[in-house]
Amino acid sequence: MQAILLLAMAVVPAIAAITLHEAAHGYAALALGDDTARRAGRLSLNPLRHVDRVGTLLLPGALLLGQILTIGRVVFMFGWAKPVPVSAWRFRNPRQGMAVVAAAGPAMNFLLAWLAALALHLTGGIDGLTGEVLDRMLEFFILSNLVLGLFNLLPVPPLDGGRIMVGILPEPLAMAWARLERAGIVIVILLVFLLPRLLAEFGIIWDPVGQGLARVLPWATNLVYSLAGWHG
Repeated sequence: MQAILLLAMAVVPAIAAITLHEAAHGYAALALGDDTARRAGRLSLNPLRHVDRVGTLLLPGALLLGQILTIGRVVFMFGWAKPVPVSAWRFRNPRQGMAVVAAAGPAMNFLLAWLAALALHLTGGIDGLTGEVLDRMLEFFILSNLVLGLFNLLPVPPLDGGRIMVGILPEPLAMAWARLERAGIVIVILLVFLLPRLLAEFGIIWDPVGQGLARVLPWATNLVYSLAGWHG
């Protein structure tokens, strides 16, 4: 029963973080003149509009449940939602417009993490199970948003960081970088999941993404709590 409660407290914030991340892309595109997401019914805060069965439910759920059952806490998550459709040609400057739209997702996650840290001030006076559940859900929400935002800043298309790179690199390099998108998700899965675990079987420790997140995440977490008025 405790494991189920912990799973629910982790899954709900993770789905909310992914949903709002995707919605931010759509709203940013609309602000720049592209209403493709709105016409497709994807400019919505309804999680069901953005859910990908594998990326939003099965994979994050498996990761969360596995960590809760084995180590009793959540230290890593990975997932995705259905991409919000964007027509870059409708922007005044397509490359720079796409970079802004891409940056809106992680920016939303960092903003949400800060707001959740602020909300912890309000739940501190709630006693009993209700207060404990609210605190844990907000803590999971902070973790979900920071991990999602930081992970998406990896400079590999189709992650947001890759699309930001396409927007800021000189055009010849940007076009070459953009071509990585066709194999980008395969590259990400290989680097994050398969290759580190395969090498570990031979006693080789090589996990640049995991090690990078392990270093940056505590710093980002401390920064968010500090900006929300938590000290000490």
